[in-house]
Amino acid sequence: MQHREQLHDLLTRAGLTVVEETHPGSTLPPEAGRRIALGIAAPDGAVRKVLDPAWWRRLADVDGEFLVAVLGHRIGGNDACWTRVRYVGDGVPELTGDPGFVALSLDGQVLLAEVPGPGGPRVTALDRLPERLDRAAAAAGRETDDERADVWAALPGRPAWPAHWVERIGSNPAAPDELLIRLLDVAEGFLHGCDRPAVLDAAVAHPNPRVRSTLVDTFRPQLTTDQWVRLVRTEPSPNRRVLWAEHACAWGVELPEDLYDDLLAGPCRAQAAALPGLPAHRLPSLVADADPQVRAAACARWEDLATPLRARLLADTDDAVRTAALLAHHAEVPMPRDVFAALLAPGRALEQCRLSTELEAQLIHEGNTEVRGALAANPRLSADSVAVLANDPSDDIRSAVALRPDLDEEQRAAVRHTFDPTLMSRTLPWVEALHGDADAMRRLAVSAHPLIRRSVARAQRLPPEVVERLARDEDRTVRLFLAESCDDAPYEMLLEVWRWWDGSFSHPDRPRSHPNFPRAGLLRYADDPSGRMRRLALDDPQSTPADVARLACDPEAEVRRRAAEDTRLSPADAVRLLNDSAAHVRGAAMRNPRLPARVLAGLLHDRDTAWAAVTNPAIPVPVLHRILAAAETVLGARR
Repeated sequence: MQHREQLHDLLTRAGLTVVEETHPGSTLPPEAGRRIALGIAAPDGAVRKVLDPAWWRRLADVDGEFLVAVLGHRIGGNDACWTRVRYVGDGVPELTGDPGFVALSLDGQVLLAEVPGPGGPRVTALDRLPERLDRAAAAAGRETDDERADVWAALPGRPAWPAHWVERIGSNPAAPDELLIRLLDVAEGFLHGCDRPAVLDAAVAHPNPRVRSTLVDTFRPQLTTDQWVRLVRTEPSPNRRVLWAEHACAWGVELPEDLYDDLLAGPCRAQAAALPGLPAHRLPSLVADADPQVRAAACARWEDLATPLRARLLADTDDAVRTAALLAHHAEVPMPRDVFAALLAPGRALEQCRLSTELEAQLIHEGNTEVRGALAANPRLSADSVAVLANDPSDDIRSAVALRPDLDEEQRAAVRHTFDPTLMSRTLPWVEALHGDADAMRRLAVSAHPLIRRSVARAQRLPPEVVERLARDEDRTVRLFLAESCDDAPYEMLLEVWRWWDGSFSHPDRPRSHPNFPRAGLLRYADDPSGRMRRLALDDPQSTPADVARLACDPEAEVRRRAAEDTRLSPADAVRLLNDSAAHVRGAAMRNPRLPARVLAGLLHDRDTAWAAVTNPAIPVPVLHRILAAAETVLGARR
């Protein structure tokens, strides 16, 4: 709000009356207007010495109104909003000088601007703007091979935005492995989207702990067992060594025994003792360890401990160790009332221990809501107690009972549970554990509980009859999860889900990227009333560059974005889409390899577009190396 007030105050002092803030709609956005004013993909003859009153009269409508954006005073992000103003004076508004401005007539025909430049202010005045931009795009699209070669030879030139280049050059699909390995020394953020074995291997051995941390935090599943082992072995920080080992175990990596020995011999022995993959023959030494934290960690492997070792832990002199041992012991042996009463914090016992019949009955009938809620999740609760809690007055408790794995589907259907289908849902672990059991999937696919069916739909493979049933499920999230996760999802359902879902963070581009998603015959949607369906037309193998050109002018932004991503887009259309009213369409056009080199070079040196332009795969590899070298030099000098 303060930022907007500052802008309005500046405009008022310039002699303008603020009418409203307005989004570009279908007209030129301020960000594109500023870029044209800088001379990037701009019409010839746009530069003027001064803006005389005649140009301002052409700019304003009959009421003296026009649109203006003052550089450095953005509203809505990325110069998303114009400010509609009124000027009734005879002279020139006092907008000249720093920080610069871009102004557009309400009909989009006249553009005036003054922007800072290396040789001083650059003044621009254009009328018949759409017509001139169209001609400029066509001219830029006729770039010759020699002209393109001259542009590449001159790049990068002045390294105007080196931080933008190093932040995003790693996302350029044309960047070779050796460039990305060099980039690790400058900026490691690209690892979030990198799955190249050679680069990951270099990151494993990188001396900078920040690089290794980024690698582990973002690419755990892609690392090989050998890479995990080397990552743990060579890590100088004892804490991180154990942490990396924990991550490796969580992803199912089997660490060698001698590595466990090294971790147990280090200063973080207590944390290493809790590693789930620790060999069983190492447990006796943990039970006899002088550190009570190590002995307590051994209790987590209760089923692997011999009876004498269990007895030793149950009689331990340390309260925390005895408590951990008691909880492990009473996972199978019913806990009597006196033991429960002696616990300082009974929460874990309520959630995971087997309780004596008398204690369980007392807690079920006399316990408060918190106690009964903890019991409702206890997998060792007796069937009689589960039946009582299934009729509990608390909705939350009944709803927890409804998700227990020990209920059959008839019992589950009888529980009056509540379930909000709009909330984010996660796969139930016990259902996930049964994904490989075809009979269990058949049984659970007909569950009355949507979360059970959603969890079934997350299986990678399912019996045909289960797929058929879930593909017709009344809960559309079930159908979505089937489209995202199941390789057997039918193409008809995938097409139906596409009408309302465009991919999530965890499953990007599903259902469109599903192997069963249809490709042939999609051209029939080129004139569909739904933009989402028109967007599919270019995926048809029979589509042509003419189809791309037509959809590049579609009224809906998501269709234009699909055209802007297409490698069959003409260079002229790529330039035209740089001025699109939607930021994501402009960004896609900046990354299109058909963009003329001269225009791309201008984008590389613009503050707002350098981050996207540097990811354009048309940039030759030698130029990418020079860009990175220039950025390294500038950033190194700043440190």
